[in-house]
Amino acid sequence: MNDVRLFKQGSIAMTDFGEGPGIASKARLIGPDSSQTMGAYFCTFDGRSIEWTVQYDELIVCLKGLFRLRTAEGIYELEPGDALWVGNGTALHYEGESALVFMAISPVAWRR
Repeated sequence: MNDVRLFKQGSIAMTDFGEGPGIASKARLIGPDSSQTMGAYFCTFDGRSIEWTVQYDELIVCLKGLFRLRTAEGIYELEPGDALWVGNGTALHYEGESALVFMAISPVAWRR
């Protein structure tokens, strides 16, 4: 597949996700309709904790604010420029304070 896509910051629509206090939002950049191997998202976290068990390998890069990942093994805090790899099957909580992160996942079609 030879394809290039540009995602301009002002044209990316974020949608709310999760429940409870605070705010969390996400925008899918690349999904199974675009790629057979990887997915990519922008996500924001500000005072909302999202509990999840990942069904894929995930790379998280903090772009803004403070991002926090809680697992049974500990708490990982990322500041702008920090990156974190999370292995398939990890139970976690995504959290943050005015955080904007980029997430890449593989495989993209984990629900199938």
